[in-house]
Amino acid sequence: MCSLEKRGNIYVLTLTGDDQHRFNPTLLDAISAALHRVRAETIATSSSSALITTAHGKFFSNGYDLDWASKDPNRPKIMSLKLRSVIKDLISLPMPTIAAITGHAAASGVILALSHDYVFMRKDRGFMYMSEMDIGMKVPVWFVKLLRCKIGSPAVWRDVVLRAAKMTAEVAVEKGVIEAACESAEMTVEKAVELGEELVRRRWKGHVYADNRLTVFGDVLSVIEFDETVENVDVSGLSNNVSRL
Repeated sequence: MCSLEKRGNIYVLTLTGDDQHRFNPTLLDAISAALHRVRAETIATSSSSALITTAHGKFFSNGYDLDWASKDPNRPKIMSLKLRSVIKDLISLPMPTIAAITGHAAASGVILALSHDYVFMRKDRGFMYMSEMDIGMKVPVWFVKLLRCKIGSPAVWRDVVLRAAKMTAEVAVEKGVIEAACESAEMTVEKAVELGEELVRRRWKGHVYADNRLTVFGDVLSVIEFDETVENVDVSGLSNNVSRL
């Protein structure tokens, strides 16, 4: 599901395997456990650290596991609750966070990436794609709040949400959505590590960093406790294969 490696003061969380890294309880629980370990070790040692999240294979994450969710009416709520818990953990983590997108990121996969402080993306393969319009799903309010928090231009987040625009790395840089487009998957992680090491050298206090990020994400946190899209939702007609990547 995922692995956690420590390189000096840099933690690298990797979604492992060649699948689509769909969010279901198994994967989300594994990510949550990794984040809890990072938090506990950092607090225990009072060290300056940074977190990088990346993935193996063609996909960074292709979003919710809709096949899993369609098997029981309570599953969408469980899936949403666990994702929101992971996002809250990321936002409150006492260190800088960097997403290294090495493949496609769709729907809630985009949300996971943009919940990091910085985003790097490979430019030789992959899109960022909020696919909800194309697959007939409502975008949760908290998704939109997060997109507005991370995308400065109203025209850009309109196109991201209402036109289901697919952004390559170079387009995402042009639109101000990510920091840089990198030559390959390896270079994407390498650039993320370089930034992480630079930030660690600043030796900021972790709790201050977390408090300031909580302020930055205040609009997101004000609505993240509720997801109106999973109340009485029917995902039986949706497929895990309709993201069109």
